[in-house]
Amino acid sequence: MLDKKTVMKELEKVIDPEIGTSIVELELVDKIEIENGTVAVDFHVTAPYCPPMLAMKMAFDIKDVVSRIPDVKSVRISMSGHYLSAELNKEVNK
Repeated sequence: MLDKKTVMKELEKVIDPEIGTSIVELELVDKIEIENGTVAVDFHVTAPYCPPMLAMKMAFDIKDVVSRIPDVKSVRISMSGHYLSAELNKEVNK
């Protein structure tokens, strides 16, 4: 069943590459919304100037693990707290 608990369980697999800890354990997930098979995940990074490639890795890892959940049709990612958030969000949501 597609619900927030299932999504959070999958997000435990996403590791912050600088810290080596799950984004769930670090409390970086801000919001999860589910509507008609579309999952929106809002998260923030630990520092506004973390290397953009590492921020993108987390965003793409989130998209990857969530998209593998049964009944997920699409995934939208919204990153905040990074100086390039707008640009990074455009790239990951192409």
